[in-house]
Amino acid sequence: MTKQTQARGKRSDTALLIIDVINDLEFPGGENVLPWAMRMVERLGPFAAKLRRAGVPIIYVNDNFGYWRSNFSDIYKHCTRPGIRGRDVARALKPTPDDYFILKPKHSAFFATSLVPLLEYLGTKKLILAGMATNLCIFFSAHDAHMHEYKLTVLSDCCAAESDHDHDITLSQLKRFLRVRICRSDEVKLTARRRRTSAKRPPP
Repeated sequence: MTKQTQARGKRSDTALLIIDVINDLEFPGGENVLPWAMRMVERLGPFAAKLRRAGVPIIYVNDNFGYWRSNFSDIYKHCTRPGIRGRDVARALKPTPDDYFILKPKHSAFFATSLVPLLEYLGTKKLILAGMATNLCIFFSAHDAHMHEYKLTVLSDCCAAESDHDHDITLSQLKRFLRVRICRSDEVKLTARRRRTSAKRPPP
């Protein structure tokens, strides 16, 4: 996030959460996620770019892989080393300087992170979720977002899992029990309102 963006303090009622796409995929089953993740990149990359142009905040929430002294730069370098399974995915979806980035210690984007204060700062009430894996970190993040009473959309074509079964049953559960809107990225209408008043700057 640039100093210029910080100074503007733009508020938006909608934000896009991109979860765990900076990922080495070096885990059992990661080889099954990779083909789905590459297809996800084809849709999520352009969709995120479209939202950036519309002024919608993009928030990357990413696993810290147990590296408690790490920062985003360290995680990105870890996931883009030569020969790493998830390298192409991470490189294709690298955040821009104006995006936000939060590291998380567990599955949920909300657990033990600064996500809620950031969303309050931005004035966000509606969340669009994308990333991986659909049946793990997307599921847990959507559950916690529901508990915080955010209005939720999960992009069916911008999430990835190990199999169609894992992906589809999770989306069905989210729709049935949490009343999450499930749709493709090309079905999202950019109705987010950019508020004219600047967000209050955090105290020094």
